[in-house]
Parts: sequence; C-alpha cells; structure tokens
Amino acid sequence: MRFSEELEARFARLASQYPWKRSALIPMLLYAQDEVGYITDEVVSDIAHRLELSELDVRNVISYYSLLRTKPAGKYVVQVCTNISCLLLGADELFEHCKHRLGVGHTQVTPDGRFSLEEVECIGACSWAPAIQVNYDFHLDVTPEKMDKVLDQYATKAQA
Repeated sequence: MRFSEELEARFARLASQYPWKRSALIPMLLYAQDEVGYITDEVVSDIAHRLELSELDVRNVISYYSLLRTKPAGKYVVQVCTNISCLLLGADELFEHCKHRLGVGHTQVTPDGRFSLEEVECIGACSWAPAIQVNYDFHLDVTPEKMDKVLDQYATKAQA
C-alpha cells in the first residue's frame, strides 16, 4: 500500500508512541480512511503488518466502530444515532427526515457523492439527544429543522 509521505511519517510516530503497537490501530485506521476514502483489503493488510496483528484482529476492530468504513462513502457521512436515549427523543423521525431529504437509505450515497447516510447505534451524546455526527463533527439536540440547516451548511461546503 502506498500512502502519502505525511501519513507514513504519522504512522511511524503512532507506532512508536504507544507501549503496545496495537494501541495505534484505531488512529491508523482513521488516518488511512481519511486518505484513501475507506478501508480497503489492502489497507487492512498493510496496517496489520505494521502493527504485527492478524488481519482478523484489524477487521474485528473495523466491524465494531461505526466511524470505520469498508465501502466508499460520500464526502460527508451523516450518522444519526438511534440508541435508546436518542430514539426516545425523536431519532427515528430524524432518520426518516434525513432519508427523505437526501433521497437515500442506510449506508447509501447520494448520486452526487456529497452525502452518505447511516443509522448508528451510539455516538456517546446521550445527554444531548437526539444527536448526529457528520464526519468528525457532532450536532446535538437536533430537530428536523436543525437537520436541514446542518445539511445546507455541508452542501454549501461541498460546492466550495
């Protein structure tokens, strides 16, 4: 796998800063995903080799974390938390609103490639439910009206 020089340097720092190489796994996966767009089989193999892990160990971590993707996604990944706290405060309606607004369902990408939509189990923002995450940005106490504003902001960024 060929990564940018900057990412190679970052990987070297990560692998050396932890007492156990395995501790660098999640940051490496996130940085690789940011550069490649998603985690390919080649990325899994490369990172497993770097950290002296099996590919199965790496895949188990990928399958657990909703921020890690093994399929191409839109420029902006909209994750709607539908765990119990968010669900009780309207997350199911919010997810339906997003599906209608974006015209895609769970794990689908809009035709223009700007947005992906995902229903996720928990993003750790129960006190501010319902909550969403767009890439690495959290949005709290989200209503359908707030959701429209958030989507409009990201659509504007995508055009820039």
